[in-house]
Amino acid sequence: MVDRHKSPDYFLEQGLIRLQELYPACGPLKDSGRIAGLLNRYLAEIELFNRAYGLVKAAGSCEIVVKHILDSLAPVDIIGRIAEERCMGKGGAEAGRALDYPAIADVGSGAGLPGIPLAIALPGYRFTLIERMGRRAGFLLNTLAVLGLPNVQLEEIELEQAAPGRFDVIVFRAVKPLDNNLFTELVRLLAPGGILAAYKGLKDKALEELRLVENRTARWELIPLEVPFLDEERHLLIMEPSKNN
Repeated sequence: MVDRHKSPDYFLEQGLIRLQELYPACGPLKDSGRIAGLLNRYLAEIELFNRAYGLVKAAGSCEIVVKHILDSLAPVDIIGRIAEERCMGKGGAEAGRALDYPAIADVGSGAGLPGIPLAIALPGYRFTLIERMGRRAGFLLNTLAVLGLPNVQLEEIELEQAAPGRFDVIVFRAVKPLDNNLFTELVRLLAPGGILAAYKGLKDKALEELRLVENRTARWELIPLEVPFLDEERHLLIMEPSKNN
C-alpha cells in the first residue's frame, strides 16, 4: 500500500533511484534529473484531466506515480535493449551504430502509459502512441505539446486501420486480454523480426492468455518485474511471432 503521508515527488525520485539500483547497467535512467522533471509535468497533466476523462484508476497522485508511472518504467532497460537489437538486425548498422532509430509503438495508449514514461527515458528512440478514443487522443496531443517530446507522435486511429510493418517493438499495457484476434493485429504492425512486449500482472493469468497464442510464437519469455513501492506481481511477457503469422 502506498504511504499517502509521503509526497508524489518522494515516490518519483526514490522510485527512479530504486530502479537504478535494480538495473545498475540501465543507461536510460542515469539522467534522473531530466526524467524526474518531465515526469512531474506529465503527472500534473494527468491530475488536471483525470476526473473529466477517466484516464487512470488511482487513489491520489502518489498511486498514479507508483501504479502507473513507475510501473511503466520498470522494464525500460529490457524494452530499450530489445528495440535496439531489432533495429540493428534490420541491416541498419554501420561501424557498430544503427542508421535508423529504434521504433516502438504503444498500442491502446490511453493516458500515454507506458509510452510517455518510456519515451522520456529513451529520447533516442521513436515512439508512436496509437489511441482510438478521441478524448484521450486529445489529452495525449496536449500533453505531448506541454512536455515537448520530439521523439513521440500520436495516431488517433483504430488498431485495424494502422499502417503495417513499422515497429521494432510494440508495447501494450491496458488493452483487452491477449487473444488470437489481438495478436494478429499487433503482429501486422511489426517490422520483420519485431517483438511484442505485454505488461502483465499475475503470472498465472499471463500464462493463461499466452496459451491462446503460444502456437503462433517462435519463442516467448515471461520476465518478473519489481516496481518500487508496489507489493504486487508484475511481469513483462515477451513474444517473438513465428514467421508463418
